[in-house]
Order: sequence, then C-alpha cells, then structure tokens
Amino acid sequence: MPEEKQIFVTRASLPGFEEYEELIRDIWDTHFLTNMGKYHEELKERLRSYLAVSGLELFVNGHLSLEMVLQAFDLKGEVITTPFTFASTTHAIVRCGLTPVMCDIREEDCTMDPERIEELITDRTCAIVPVHVYGHICDHERIADIARRHGLRVIYDAAHAFGEYVGERSVAALGDASIFSFHATKVFNTIEGGAVTWNEGPELSWLAEKLYKLKNFGITGKESVEYVGGNAKMNEFCAAMGICNLRHVDEWIGMRKSVCELYERELCNVPGIRLLERRRDVRYNYAYMPVIFEGGAGVRDRVYDRLCERNINPRKYFYPCITDFECYEGRFEFSNVPVAERMSESVLTLPLYPELTESEVCRICDLIKSFI
Repeated sequence: MPEEKQIFVTRASLPGFEEYEELIRDIWDTHFLTNMGKYHEELKERLRSYLAVSGLELFVNGHLSLEMVLQAFDLKGEVITTPFTFASTTHAIVRCGLTPVMCDIREEDCTMDPERIEELITDRTCAIVPVHVYGHICDHERIADIARRHGLRVIYDAAHAFGEYVGERSVAALGDASIFSFHATKVFNTIEGGAVTWNEGPELSWLAEKLYKLKNFGITGKESVEYVGGNAKMNEFCAAMGICNLRHVDEWIGMRKSVCELYERELCNVPGIRLLERRRDVRYNYAYMPVIFEGGAGVRDRVYDRLCERNINPRKYFYPCITDFECYEGRFEFSNVPVAERMSESVLTLPLYPELTESEVCRICDLIKSFI
C-alpha cells in the first residue's frame, strides 16, 4: 500500500515564479536591498489602501510590530491581555518591561471576554491588548467603551484578521492601533513581515514618525539617535513578495472559504464536535479551521495522534495556555482563566490552505468521525 500523502496544517501561498522573478529583476540593477526602498514604499501604499487605513508602517515581522508600537506609546505598568494566543503576544508585552494581566475568553469565539476586563483594572493598568482569534473579531465596541472610561490604550493583535471587516469598518482601523503578521503561513504573506495600522488623527499625528524611527535603531538624523530603537525594517525581497501576493489574496481567500464551508458541512452535526459560529456582520478571511472536541484533552489528543499517524498534521492551537508557560512560572501571578484552559485542551486547527482538495478535506473529516 503506498504511503499516504503528507498534509500539513497550512502551506505558504506563492505567486507564479515568473511573476516574482520579473518584479525583483531590477534589484540586481540597483543593488538596493533594504532601508525602505522602492518596493517597501509601494507595498506600504498598496496595503494602506487595501486595509482602508490612513496610517501604516511595515516591519520585519508581526512580533516586532507589536513590540515597537508598545514602545511607541511609551507604556508603563500593566497590560490586560488574553492567555489564549500565540506566545508572541505576551512575549512582546514582557520584553517591553510591562506586566501581562490575563483576562479569560468567551466560549463562543475564543476572544477576550469584556465582562472580565474591568475587574482586572488597577491604578497600574495602561493598556488592553486583545486578540482576534482565528479571525473571530473581539467585541471592539465594548472594549472601546471600557478603555475610554478608564483612559487606556487599546492595541489589537490582528495577526489572524488580515483584510477582515466588521460591518463597514476595516478591522485594521480598530483601537488605537492594530498589528498584523505577514509570516509565510498567514493568509497574506511577505515571506516574513508585519505591520502596524491605525487611523491618523490629531491625537496620533506623531505615531508614523516615531514608529519609522524606532524600527531604524531610533536614529533621527545623521548625527542624532533620540530613541532606544531596534532593527525591524522589512527588506526589498519580502516587500516584492507582498506586492505579488496582494494581487492574488482575494482569490486565495475565496478558495479558503470553500474549504472551510466543506469542513463545516461535514462536521457540523457530528456528536462531540463544536464549531465556532460565524457572525453575519463580519467579512472573514478564513485563516483557520478550529474544531472543539467537547470530550476535552483526552479526545482531542487521541484524534491528533491518529491523524498524525495517517500523515495528516493538524495543530493544537493554542496549547499550552500562556499561563502554563515555563518561562512565566513564578514570575507573574496570573488570575484563573478556566475557559481559556478548557479551550486550550479542546481545540484542533485542521489543515487549511487554498489548494487543499475536496477529497482531502472529506478524507480528514471521515477519519475524525471514525476516531471519535
């Protein structure tokens, strides 16, 4: 019997080789590889239009996008965030010298529970960093109301929400700022990359210049360094890949939607499985296909192991919960987050990328049904 084809949880989307080759050809003529070159500036303008924001700054990756925007706002003290996220979210907060305070999540969409936020606010709280999980949008209106009443910044980790809209509003325009990841595995990639987005107004008129300088070592002139910045610039090859991929991203999202809808049809009525409901007012990017196994870790882990044995590679995303990370043990006094802990032990994200075939999706679903 031939070995079954390996199916990974995701696969990087790429343009045609000739398309990318044609775009980067003049890099060999100019020898201009980085430091905010032609393609960097072109991608910046194209993304500003696509994401419907007035402010956007590109970075080398999503993680440093978050670090730099936290630094730009000159935050001090405690930041309320979620334990149900990728390590990068909390690491960025801690690496900026801030104290993470964990707020539990909502069962229905895995985003921060606004009912739990105010009880966590102290006189040291300076900001809220919610996460749009799997492309499900936080209750941004209630979070904005809480932040406004308590004088707090809101910075969204929107790594999962590229191109999404809630109602008529771009997700990239929510809060004081949002950060995006353009990692190779994301819906839109620049190989590696990221961005900070915001809507410019009198209050944030300074943000673009400060972010620009922070990502370039804090240099403000030929003989002037005003900030303790870093090196977080996107290079020209990554920017060129972004320009190519932006031409195709809507088509890829449409293909991802078809894959998700097939999964949902196959799994929606399976006992022991729950799917996250989609809101009618959200235009999704179909970045992930999470499945909740109501039997908890025992069932989830058995399904995971059995799928891996068949060369199908889902992901326990997110497991473990941030509050269980060894690097934070004894360092912070995290509050109890029972919903996040339970979801962390119950979720598998299934393989999802535009080229995943109908037969492959049905095979995955048939195996899951047989395993549970």
